[in-house]
Amino acid sequence: MLEPIINYIVDTVGALGYIGIFLMMFLESSFFPFPSEVVMIPAGYLVYKGEMNMFMAIFAGIAGSLAGALFNYFLAIKYGRAFLIKYGKYFFISEDTIAKVEGFFKEHGHISTFSGRLIPAVRQYISFPAGLAKMNLITFSIYTTLGAGIWVVILTMLGYFIGGNEALIKEYLRYIIIAILIGLVAMGYWYYKRKKSCVR
Repeated sequence: MLEPIINYIVDTVGALGYIGIFLMMFLESSFFPFPSEVVMIPAGYLVYKGEMNMFMAIFAGIAGSLAGALFNYFLAIKYGRAFLIKYGKYFFISEDTIAKVEGFFKEHGHISTFSGRLIPAVRQYISFPAGLAKMNLITFSIYTTLGAGIWVVILTMLGYFIGGNEALIKEYLRYIIIAILIGLVAMGYWYYKRKKSCVR
């Protein structure tokens, strides 16, 4: 049942090429709940098949991650915390989420922009407290690039090394897709309940 979806993802990454990787990783790194695993593992698989260049795939992934992070960074600087809380709910960003990443940022300092890129549920949002704190742009960009770079390389190499086993890579993506679908249903249900309680 999921095989057509998996094939579609791999085909889409291949068809869109490096620009597609950049755009999808931009979304993943900004506020849109789009997992990097669905992008970079197929990219690594296409590298294995000789349809993509390893260096270019990794570069596009890192560049997209940095661009998405900078988008969040400048969004936080320009509009501030109140704006993020007010409108973030429309993108599944709750006040609690913002408070958690702010706490993580305060506890770990500027290095959190590096370490946070390797932690699920923190990775996409760590740029917000960095922007709110007006962290130095160059420092932010360096830490973000290093953190995103490690994650992108790991996923790309994973796709490359298990590329010889199509069944394995499809099985891996199968679990990712199932997790995404469950997550989207859960977020939709949470949002519905939240709206319903607000009406009351």
